[in-house]
Amino acid sequence: QVHLVQSGGGSVQAGGSLRVSCTFSGGTFSNRAMGWFRQAPGKEREYVAGISWSGASAHYIHSVQGRFTISRDNTKNTVDLQMINLKPEDTAVYYCATPISTPEFWGQGTQVTVSS
Repeated sequence: QVHLVQSGGGSVQAGGSLRVSCTFSGGTFSNRAMGWFRQAPGKEREYVAGISWSGASAHYIHSVQGRFTISRDNTKNTVDLQMINLKPEDTAVYYCATPISTPEFWGQGTQVTVSS
């Protein structure tokens, strides 16, 4: 019943910017905290950023602090991750998910590739 559909991403040179987006359906979006995760080649999936149900608070892992911004629009049931000053180590498949601590629902994944 709950579906998360992603869009955006792509390929960019180091220092560039990209955005990944996620649209929620099948439930009450405004009741849910939302998170972004990523999985790089040869690495385990890791948590990247999270946002509270209202958008009043956000959290980031240290490696993306100051470069990534998570946001949500509860009128459109969307959550976005704006990424600037991208680095090759940001290359990964990015996933939106809910809840954050133990995700039950995942988007299909969006490729982000950053070249040197």
